[in-house]
Amino acid sequence: MQSLQDKLAPKSICFGCGPSNAQGLRIASIPEGDALVCDFTPQPHHAAFPGVLNGGIIGALMDCHSNWAAVHHLMQRDGLTEAPACVTAEFAVKLKRPTPMGPVRLVARAVQSAGDSVTVECELHAGGKVTATCRGLFVRVREGHPAFHRW
Repeated sequence: MQSLQDKLAPKSICFGCGPSNAQGLRIASIPEGDALVCDFTPQPHHAAFPGVLNGGIIGALMDCHSNWAAVHHLMQRDGLTEAPACVTAEFAVKLKRPTPMGPVRLVARAVQSAGDSVTVECELHAGGKVTATCRGLFVRVREGHPAFHRW
């Protein structure tokens, strides 16, 4: 299945989720039931120390994937055919245990929305355990905001 990023924002240069950023993480978010999932395999340069994924990379993964969960929610809720431009208003990551460098899975869900704001909760799964969680607020931006035409 084609990711939301490839389908809706193929020219995006975002470090975390931009398909057109050859140096970026290039995450691929896929709808699955009521959630958005992303399977990601870190590269050696994403390590904090041998065998463990860097916390900043974890934050970038969770931020971008959660933002796409908000975009997807707004599209479903409002019957949109194009991705609304959303930005992160706030997000908090809890690193629960070291995340091994092997494949990880992100699972994000919109848990609340009102108007242009969507609250998303996200989990990072690795080695059969939840290694990090995130809760964030994502906001649709309008004409005049620097991110409005980013897709």
